[in-house]
Amino acid sequence: MIKNIKKLFNITASLVIGSLILYSCEPDADMLGSQFFQNGAQGTETSYDVIAYNINNGDSIRTDNERLQSATLGAFNEPQFGLQKSSYVSQVRPSIYSPDFGTNPVLDSAVLVIKPIYAADSATTTTADDYIYPIGAVAAKKVVTTYPVAKYGKTKIDGKTVFNIKINEVNDFLGLASGDSIMSNRSVAEGNLLGTKVFNGSISAIKITKDSDNSDLYIRDAALRIPLDSTFFQNKIITKGKSAELADAASFTRYFKGVKLSVAENDGYIFNFDPNNVVINLYYKKDKVENGTTTREDDVFALDLGSANTHFNQIAFNRAGTPAAAAMAVYDTIIGSPKLFAQGMGGPGIGFKIPESKIAEIKDLYNNEKIGIISAKIRMYTDEVSWNNKYQKPSYFVVKQKKLNTFLEDMSALAYTGLYNLVKPFDLDKNPAYYEIGITQTFKKVIEKEAKADHFILNVGSYTFDANGNLIGSIYPDLGPQNFNTRAYTPNRVVLVGTDPGNQKSAKLILTYGKK
Repeated sequence: MIKNIKKLFNITASLVIGSLILYSCEPDADMLGSQFFQNGAQGTETSYDVIAYNINNGDSIRTDNERLQSATLGAFNEPQFGLQKSSYVSQVRPSIYSPDFGTNPVLDSAVLVIKPIYAADSATTTTADDYIYPIGAVAAKKVVTTYPVAKYGKTKIDGKTVFNIKINEVNDFLGLASGDSIMSNRSVAEGNLLGTKVFNGSISAIKITKDSDNSDLYIRDAALRIPLDSTFFQNKIITKGKSAELADAASFTRYFKGVKLSVAENDGYIFNFDPNNVVINLYYKKDKVENGTTTREDDVFALDLGSANTHFNQIAFNRAGTPAAAAMAVYDTIIGSPKLFAQGMGGPGIGFKIPESKIAEIKDLYNNEKIGIISAKIRMYTDEVSWNNKYQKPSYFVVKQKKLNTFLEDMSALAYTGLYNLVKPFDLDKNPAYYEIGITQTFKKVIEKEAKADHFILNVGSYTFDANGNLIGSIYPDLGPQNFNTRAYTPNRVVLVGTDPGNQKSAKLILTYGKK
């Protein structure tokens, strides 16, 4: 195929070089391959200063059902951005309306279960070969597999990874529609403290097998289990079987309005969990009459906190006195900012503008020297001093043009070709790291088709895909492609070099073009 492209190059004007390369067999469509230039053709890479500036997103973002494929919980405080703290609020619904809890039901325990994302390849296992299963005193083997929860922030504070997690009743009616728009700065009135948990940063799975035939006696998936107030749920739920309060959704969500999960601390880490797999299990006993004999029977009733319920992340910030606060107070699209602060979950974003003088200069090359644009990309480096730490750097950014809520033309056209990456990170484990944002087709239209130049807006996060690997925004374009991304639950942040004259790491437009 490369041979065919060379042949096409010989008979095609140099202004279409860029398109040829974009659709070539090269594994990296944004890199200049010398094999495409022959018979006097040359490839030139030139850098141009860009105006880079900070964008204050108001510390607010939609975090309702439609935005949360993952939810966050925790707190993280560091010198550049200050404190970011995330709590989780959700409605609760019974698994069955008008439930019958039987005769003389008494609650043994209530447990809220959430499933954090964990490092499956970092498990530790303990085995008890001489375990006796209590029900029936069965000889068994008990295997406990413990996983560290995936964390962003400080994995240890004073040598520990402990959070005090709190569960409170919510006193505000949260609404009935799970698709309602809710912003991360929404406040709710807290009520009764329903439970607490000292969380050490790890979760465990349990499997108990019978010695005699190796059959399973008990299996419990890895999860964070938080004990709740049994008396509260005995009176609130168990004694209310078949009552009007538990009869339907409208009644129940006004009777028991919801719960809030939060952490007591203001520093540590933020972790993610599945918001649609949260449940409160009520373990209780009831009378069982058989052949005239009454015994006590175990049962469990689930309260669902999943997708049918209105839920959202409540995100708070405290940036007092931080460099990020000072940078966010200035919105300068004329000179730009020397440092850029980008933070997920509603934090600041960044903007880039290619100066009109540089666009005119490149148009002059196109019109008078007949250049063909091969690639155009924005290159930006992490700040070596301000962001010299071990925190995981963002691996991607959501990118749009300021006046449009669609994918960049490059991404729309080339997302599935395997030849294009909108964002390419380099050296993320080093200091500095850097990123390249591919804007070739978008910029070619400005130079070659006289399209109006627009600012580029970047935010921490990535685009989301469906089960078939399709960009979700591409199959629901009327809903706004840019809305389908992970910004709401990506806690990463980074300090980048912006427009800083004299600094070799200053943000640049890297243009590669060919001419004869």
